[in-house]
Amino acid sequence: MSQVRISRQQWQSLLTELDLARRQRHLLTYRALLERLQLPSPAMQTLTAALEYLALLDARAEQPLRSSLVISQGASRLPRTGFFECVERLGRFSGPVDGMEAASWHASEVVRVFEYRYPEEA
Repeated sequence: MSQVRISRQQWQSLLTELDLARRQRHLLTYRALLERLQLPSPAMQTLTAALEYLALLDARAEQPLRSSLVISQGASRLPRTGFFECVERLGRFSGPVDGMEAASWHASEVVRVFEYRYPEEA
């Protein structure tokens, strides 16, 4: 994974946006997050790296992956394929990254995130 730096404030904003989405039980698009977080360029790579890092933290803590709440705005309503490659590396998913298995796994992971009580952020 490439080294991408975001400020503590931007990281906290990312966690806050995801927590708000989780409590309202809705998903966020990458574009909406990029607009809200005002990340440094290249913003999409920065966001992707931050979401992958969060997935790693959640996986280590054996929690549902909050980064699953971020989706493409296309018709699929799924995260980008890189998300599935990331969760496959983390041992959470295996299968084709663009098929029904991925869509089904993502749907159940989103429900798990919605229903999980995360420890309060430090």
